Amino acid sequence: MTTTPECACSCGSSPSGKSDKPKFHEVLGSLAAVAAWWLVYRNLETFAKWFTYRVLRMGQGSHLGAAVEFLVYEAPKVLLLLTLVVFGVGIVRSFFTPERTRKLLAGRRESVGNVLAALLGTVTPFCSCSAVPLFIGFVTTGVPLGVTFSFLISAPMVNEVALVLLFGLFGWKVAALYLGTGLAIAMIAGWTIGRLHLEGWVEDWVYKVNTGAAGGAGEAPTTWRDRIRYGRDAVKDIVGKVWPYVVAGIVVGAGIHGYVPENFMASIMGKSAWWSVPVAVLLGVPMYSNAAGIIPIVQALLGKGAALGTVLAFMMAVIGLSLPEAIILRKVLKLKLIAVFFGVVGFGILVVGYLFNLVM
Repeated sequence: MTTTPECACSCGSSPSGKSDKPKFHEVLGSLAAVAAWWLVYRNLETFAKWFTYRVLRMGQGSHLGAAVEFLVYEAPKVLLLLTLVVFGVGIVRSFFTPERTRKLLAGRRESVGNVLAALLGTVTPFCSCSAVPLFIGFVTTGVPLGVTFSFLISAPMVNEVALVLLFGLFGWKVAALYLGTGLAIAMIAGWTIGRLHLEGWVEDWVYKVNTGAAGGAGEAPTTWRDRIRYGRDAVKDIVGKVWPYVVAGIVVGAGIHGYVPENFMASIMGKSAWWSVPVAVLLGVPMYSNAAGIIPIVQALLGKGAALGTVLAFMMAVIGLSLPEAIILRKVLKLKLIAVFFGVVGFGILVVGYLFNLVM
C-alpha cells in the first residue's frame, strides 16, 4: 500500500505573505546535499566490496560474504533512492489535498473518472489510516463508488516510491510494466465494481456523514519555499518511519541472495510452475510491508531465477491487498463488498502474473 506500516501522510500549510523565493543559503545547502547524495551513491558498490572483503575479511564466493555484500550495498542504496523520491514526491504532493482530489473526481463521467482517479492515486497522499476518511469524503461528495475504488486501488498499488526504486534497480522497462499494469488493474477493477452497483454494500452510516468533517482536508503550501520545506518534512516523516522495514526487507533479501540456491527458487517461482502465481498472491496478502521494504526482496528473488510475472504478482499482492487495510475498510464497507474488492483486484493481479510470464 502507499501504504507504509504507519501513516506516512504529512500535511503542510504556508502562511500568507511569504516570499516565493528560497533564501540563498537554502539553495546552496540543497545543491550541496544533491552533490553529496550523488557522490555517495556512485561509490556504494566499491565501498560494499571493500568493506565486506577487506575490512570484514569475508571469503569471496562464500554464502555469508555474498549476503553481507548485498546488505552493505543495498541498504544505503535503497535508502538514498527512497530519500530522493520522497523529497520529490513530497513537492508534487504539496499541490494536492484530499479535498482538492475529491473536487477533481466529483461529477465526472464514470469512465473518465476511473482513468483520472487511477492517475491521481499515484501522486496523492494515501496511507492505511486515511482510507476511511477518504472513502467517506469521496462517496458523500458525489464521487461514484467505482471511481472511488479506482483511486483506493491505485493509491497503494501504483506506488511512486516503488516505481522509482524499480527504475533505479531494474531499469525503465520493469518500471513501465509495473506502472502500466497497476493502472490497468485500478481502472478495470473500479469500472467493474461500478457496473455491479454495489452501493447498498456500503455501511449505511457513511451516507449520513457531514462531508465537511470527513475529508481531513488541509491547505497545501502556496510558495516554492514552503513546497521545498514540505518535501523535507516528508523525508523526515516517511523515511524516519519506514527505514526499519526497509532494512528488514533488505536483510531478508540478503539471506535469499546469499543462501537460497538458484535452482530452488526457479523451481517454485519460475515460469514452468503454473501454480506459482496464485501461490505468490496468497503468500503476499497476509504480509504487511511498505513498497520500499518489499523491493529488495523482489530484487533478490529475480536474481535467483524467479519469473518476473510471479514476482510482480507477489509484490502487488503485498502492497495492494493488505489484510490490515481490509480491517480498516471494514468500518465503512460490508464484508461482501470487501470480498468483491479483494476478488476483483486479486483476479487482475493473477492475469498480470500469467501474462508477463507468458511474454517475458
